[in-house]
Amino acid sequence: MPDKTHAQVREAVDGLRNKDDISLIDVLSLAETSIHSMKSFIDSLDSKIYSEFREIAEYIQNTKSEIGHLQANDLQSKHIPEAGMELSAVVTSTEEATTKIMECAEAILEADSSNTEAYKQTVNDKMMIIFEACSFQDITGQRISKVVETLEHIESRVSRFAAAIGAEDSDKPANAKEEKRLKRKKEQILNGPSQEGKGVSQDDIDALLNG
Repeated sequence: MPDKTHAQVREAVDGLRNKDDISLIDVLSLAETSIHSMKSFIDSLDSKIYSEFREIAEYIQNTKSEIGHLQANDLQSKHIPEAGMELSAVVTSTEEATTKIMECAEAILEADSSNTEAYKQTVNDKMMIIFEACSFQDITGQRISKVVETLEHIESRVSRFAAAIGAEDSDKPANAKEEKRLKRKKEQILNGPSQEGKGVSQDDIDALLNG
């Protein structure tokens, strides 16, 4: 409450205290002074509340905008399924190529080498099949590139959204399924193959076995 209006209220109250006979007019006058003095305080309070609500509204609007840029439905219905199909195709082509290479290798090992010409022809035929099977690497590389591009696309959108809303990571699993997966991974040491220069080296394993 401003000092001026506060002084006016105190002056009015002191005036009533010094009166022996207080009339209704005096009481109404004090009420009017009090209301007038509170008006500026209420106005400032209303202004502050309005400002806070406006900030909240702007935050909500920005969040909605970032959610729109995230395009979660597009990610769920298009990008993620496409990445899954590409990876599935990689697994299938790798299995088929591996099977062909193994069959050809076995055929060469089992071939009769006593007949030089027939053996040479068998080896040449099987080697051509092996070379053809190895061509899966080029297609696999293209498919993997598409998956990486999709992951980078998702990472970019999610990172922008997280930064916009000031999101912080939780130290707990996202759900019961994720918790079960992490528990299984930890208990069974399902870390998978290490990247180059990371993990335990063969020298470390040899040193451990040799004491």
